[in-house]
Amino acid sequence: MTGTAGEKAKEQSGLRIVIADDHALVRGGLALLIDMASPGAEVLHANSLGQVTDILSQKGAINLLLLDLMMPGMEGEAGLKTICSSWPDVPVIIVSVKEDIHSIRQCLAAGAMGYLPKTSRSNIIVSAIRLVLEGGIYIPPHVLQLDKSQSDHNLNPPGSVSENALTRRQLQVLELIESGKSNKAIAGELGLSTGTVKMHVSGIFKKLNIASRTEAVAVYSRLKKSIGQP
Repeated sequence: MTGTAGEKAKEQSGLRIVIADDHALVRGGLALLIDMASPGAEVLHANSLGQVTDILSQKGAINLLLLDLMMPGMEGEAGLKTICSSWPDVPVIIVSVKEDIHSIRQCLAAGAMGYLPKTSRSNIIVSAIRLVLEGGIYIPPHVLQLDKSQSDHNLNPPGSVSENALTRRQLQVLELIESGKSNKAIAGELGLSTGTVKMHVSGIFKKLNIASRTEAVAVYSRLKKSIGQP
């Protein structure tokens, strides 16, 4: 879109999305997909962790960050943790060449709201962007399938789960995770900041020895049965 039409679309969208990758071709491709997912959104570009933090510090509200794990300055998940702790209200989707389940779980546990391998099809990327913009979480299908398999066959189950293992607030957060609410929605319902909710989610994951919200839902289902709740 060009000229007046493009400016009008930006005004109607009102969204500001950052693409952070040190390859210009990748940024260009993702910008085209963002325009499909959210026509008219303003797209900002960064090619290092330093540029990302500058944008987040100086450019006002950012609605979404698409983040490469291997840019200069990132140091993998360490850079993600820095961003999530400093700007907890900015949803982050990792876009990475890494596809191993450990890396994906580590990023989700660190606060990412989605994870897209760079081999993902265009329609998948568009759908994931839309989902996260709406407050949801995107988890790659192969991770979901493994989590379901572990739940169904009781492989590598979390440690002993009891109601007393979690604080009252953590139980409240866990119940809202089960209902499918995002961290932002949970924060609104409980009157907390998004950063505080992320802290509770990390505490839940650590106590239950899990690394994804899918596993949290499975554990909470077993917990409810153990204490006689429907």
